[in-house]
Amino acid sequence: MIRAPRRTPRTPGAEREPPVNLVISPMQPDDWLAVCEVYRQGIDTGNATFETELPNWQKWDLAHRKDCRLVARDSGESNASADLAERGILGWAALSPVSSRRVYSGVAEVSVYVGAAARGCGVGKRLLETLIEESERAGVWTLQAGIFPQNTASIRLHQSWGFREVGVRRHIGKLRDVWRDVVLLERRSTVAGV
Repeated sequence: MIRAPRRTPRTPGAEREPPVNLVISPMQPDDWLAVCEVYRQGIDTGNATFETELPNWQKWDLAHRKDCRLVARDSGESNASADLAERGILGWAALSPVSSRRVYSGVAEVSVYVGAAARGCGVGKRLLETLIEESERAGVWTLQAGIFPQNTASIRLHQSWGFREVGVRRHIGKLRDVWRDVVLLERRSTVAGV
């Protein structure tokens, strides 16, 4: 089990108190139903992903790195965890490889999702911080994130942990027949690959 550090990011924002018993741990296949529910809540916002349907475990598993898969749990009793099935999962984070080419083996795409009831409580900050630390231990030297410009909370979250805006990919894809832009952010490790 990984206890999430409580370091304060460089750009603190106004937020609700995080669950007292918040624990960040590696994602297990048994977590999939609760992880899927958090993912569905992100899809429902219309500003978290181009995906419109939930994948099955096998498809999701193949698309993500085997390491650096995390869930945030409230190990105590809270209103947020009661909404997210019996496993108490408030959010999840994972990395996807950006290429199968060896030269890009240390570059990964970040996914961070927080359930609706836990948003604004610092769960995303703790997940992203722990994901960064885990990625560096795994030798990942560059993390990148593609975020819809309308998802300002996610952009601020990533920037608070050292991601910088690389640019905006205009009309990169359609979501429900509407062209969407994506802000591309990246974070270069000062630990891995130096």
